[in-house]
Formats: sequence, C-alpha cells, structure tokens
Amino acid sequence: MKTCLECHEKIVGREDKKFCSDGCRNAYNNKMNKDKTNLMRNINNKLRKNYRILSELNPEEKTKTTKNKLMSKGFDFDLITSIYTTKTGNTYYFVYDQGYMALENEGFVLVKKDS
Repeated sequence: MKTCLECHEKIVGREDKKFCSDGCRNAYNNKMNKDKTNLMRNINNKLRKNYRILSELNPEEKTKTTKNKLMSKGFDFDLITSIYTTKTGNTYYFVYDQGYMALENEGFVLVKKDS
C-alpha cells in the first residue's frame, strides 16, 4: 500500500504513482524547490531587480547611461551573474543577458548579449 508523499493518503492507480492528486504533487514540488534560505531569496530578488533596471534602460540592445541613473533606480553593482573581458581588454559585467561596462566620467554603456 503506497501513500502520497505530500498528504500521506492512500494512492489508487498506477504502481509508480507518488501523489494522490495534481494538487499534492504541486504542493510537494513547491516545498522542495523553494529557496532554502532568506539569503538566497534576497539575492535572487536583487538579481531580478538589477535585470529589470538594465532591461528598462536598454530597450534597443545598446545604449549609454550614468551611474547616478542606475543608482537612483536601486541598481546593486555587487550582484552580477558573469563577467566578460573582450580581446581588447574591456570588461563587461552581466546580469544574465543584460550587461554594462564603465566608461569615463561615471558613464556606462549597456548591452544585451545575442541569444
């Protein structure tokens, strides 16, 4: 006699079933896949915010902006997902496919990686 991994009720049906219903399967998987700590949840939220800011300021895939504009929207320069250095030595910081590179006088060029 197998029981549901979520509600522990008796399972009727196929031999390899693990859940009694879609609701229990969803609830179980949601619990298993949620961020384990507040730290992870907070970092993921900040990465999403950084991504939204870069996307909003860079609708045409390449543009310029200022450090003040990024900071006024709440951009966190400490949170990125990757770094790319070009052959010429320019360093781009990316949040997923949205990137930026520092220019002179606190300016920034914003770019979007090709898919």
